[in-house]
Amino acid sequence: MQQYWIRWENWMQQHAPRLLNILHPGVTFEAVESLEKLIGTAMPASFKAFYSIHNGQQKARAGLVDADQLLGVEDIIVQWHHWKDLLDAGTFTWHDEPILATPDTGIKSDWWNPLWIPFTSDGFGNHLCIDLDPAPEGRRGQIITLWHDDSHRAIAANSFEEWLQDYIAALEKGEYIFVKKWGIVHKDTFLNYND
Repeated sequence: MQQYWIRWENWMQQHAPRLLNILHPGVTFEAVESLEKLIGTAMPASFKAFYSIHNGQQKARAGLVDADQLLGVEDIIVQWHHWKDLLDAGTFTWHDEPILATPDTGIKSDWWNPLWIPFTSDGFGNHLCIDLDPAPEGRRGQIITLWHDDSHRAIAANSFEEWLQDYIAALEKGEYIFVKKWGIVHKDTFLNYND
């Protein structure tokens, strides 16, 4: 995992050096253990190795992942509790029937599942999640999208490491840029228009 952080930090150094200042130091073993006790299962080894180097980013205007914040483990726990409170309050049911999502094959049709662990946030209730409870056709640890007001759930990558590899490769290819005015890393929409 260190190789990915080296590449990501090299990209930041070249394109947005101030982003290096918002990275947290590595997560403690105790913090990861608290998360695993809370959800009742182990996090993927790749996640733990990645977070042992940098525990996400500070809460800042800058978003490291396509304008979204890369959550630290403490913030992951906060977001998990937020979704769990909504689930326990019956928010995802209507007339005693569950409200179902429209997922890609391999994702369960829950609106939210306690084993969908958010690791990014746009600040409006939308996340990328590590799916630790996939449908039979899916893979444990796949990365999925979670929208608070949209029923579609998509597979973004087959694993945390695959997602990371793809994202960093896209950064290096120039598919994402640092938008100084907003202080965020964002998809280069001009590039998209010319595809």
